[in-house]
Amino acid sequence: MSVRGACGLVGCHRATFYYRARRRDLTPLRMRLRELAAARPRFGYRRLHILLRREGWRINAKRTYRLYREEALGVRVKRRHKRASQLRVGPARPSRPNEQWCMDFMADRLEDGRGSGCSRWRTCSRENAWRWKSTSPCRAGAWSVCFYSRRTDAWAYQHGIRLVFSRPGKPMDNPFIESFNGRLRDEHLNVELFFSVADAQRKILEWQRDYNEDRPHSSLGDIPPREFVAQWQLNQAAGGEILNLETV
Repeated sequence: MSVRGACGLVGCHRATFYYRARRRDLTPLRMRLRELAAARPRFGYRRLHILLRREGWRINAKRTYRLYREEALGVRVKRRHKRASQLRVGPARPSRPNEQWCMDFMADRLEDGRGSGCSRWRTCSRENAWRWKSTSPCRAGAWSVCFYSRRTDAWAYQHGIRLVFSRPGKPMDNPFIESFNGRLRDEHLNVELFFSVADAQRKILEWQRDYNEDRPHSSLGDIPPREFVAQWQLNQAAGGEILNLETV
């Protein structure tokens, strides 16, 4: 039987019979996706898709997800089975950047075995810092001897800042900084070697700049914190509506 007769019998157009799929070569895209996943070990396919779109790749999220699964780039997350404990009366929601900061202390070791530590602060706009700022009227802290002292209390009183400490053994009283600790540990501390305190400070400042200026944040509409703050300031200067910070 001829092709014409077979297509007429089954009701299929001959163009459909002769059609052959021509798939694009996705090797460069696969290589770039693997490079981004290696550089950003905590990023899932959604954030990697945002980075690819920024670089000019014309793809949709479904293709990124398919390649992400084929390359076995899934982030392994250890689920912890424990109940979260919340404060009976939690702090009020922030309504603008720099109104509320979260702070904590994290320790690590240098390559020669010496210990080192760093203090971190995080604002409601997802922007992190490594120095004290006196522009916030309210801050939430962690239960640590690094922050619980007479000098810290006197400094906060002089600058009109209210310190809210977490309860001992209740890290979920300060969930935002705990979430940030995991990102800092997975994306930076676990992948870098520190040979001196100066080297650690330089590398941490580089990661801080990337976190504040380049890293997309889903809670901010997939934009970096600096861009979010700039948009908020423009809206305030123009007298527009205040950006919603309820989900930040």
